[in-house]
Amino acid sequence: MTFEEMFAKAKELIMKNDVSAIPGHLAVQINITGEGSGVFYIELLEGKLYVEPYEYYDRDCIFILSAKNFFKLADGSLNPVAAFTLGKLKVEGSIEKALEFQNIVNQL
Repeated sequence: MTFEEMFAKAKELIMKNDVSAIPGHLAVQINITGEGSGVFYIELLEGKLYVEPYEYYDRDCIFILSAKNFFKLADGSLNPVAAFTLGKLKVEGSIEKALEFQNIVNQL
């Protein structure tokens, strides 16, 4: 799987979510390692969702993981705390914001 294919699948999956009731700002950069490696970001801004295929320098945190584990996190089949503990997910930046992001994902 190329990065372009992985990103298109990820964006389609992410953009299906209704975030209109979520206020504030949260920006998470996703660094994909291994097959399909590349960088994209997810930003929640005053009830709007943005997903773009490049680095975001005003981010709150960075998630570093494989495409396979990203999709497992996204569909709920991989617990983020377990993934972090097992080394399948690395987080740089604000752990508080990473947990806030995961809580939003769990609500969706």
